Amino acid sequence: MEEYERNIHKHIETHGCSVTSVFDPDGNEPPFSYSIGIAKTAMAPELIVVGLKPEISHWLVNEYNRRVRAGESFVPGVLYLGFLEGFAVQFGPVAREHKGEYMRSATWLHQGPNFEALQLIWPSTTGIWPWDPEASDWFRANQPLLAGGSS
Repeated sequence: MEEYERNIHKHIETHGCSVTSVFDPDGNEPPFSYSIGIAKTAMAPELIVVGLKPEISHWLVNEYNRRVRAGESFVPGVLYLGFLEGFAVQFGPVAREHKGEYMRSATWLHQGPNFEALQLIWPSTTGIWPWDPEASDWFRANQPLLAGGSS
């Protein structure tokens, strides 16, 4: 087992999950952070956050982990408060093909993409969602929706 794999297991044992943040140093692709282990330790879907700074998305994944461990569950399409100050967020399913593409360490832990995962979806500062007609091309590209295909 590689050192990073041992670290993932250590974080899961200590915190109930590990969080991986990925960013393109050239800024061509949006950054993202995701959980590894929540599905095994809390029997809740893993989580991914796309398009926010790693510090924020890492915190959001840990807050989700805390809340599911406290017994809360999250349903796609419902508005939830307490994640981003002043804004509600929503959750959406993550398709199987996106789990392998974005959530590689979670796919490794679960020995394939057969695990539940949700995407935390956030609005713009003006309250626009990525699927709204008035959403800019930049906003849509910075927060691609990972649903579709099989989940």
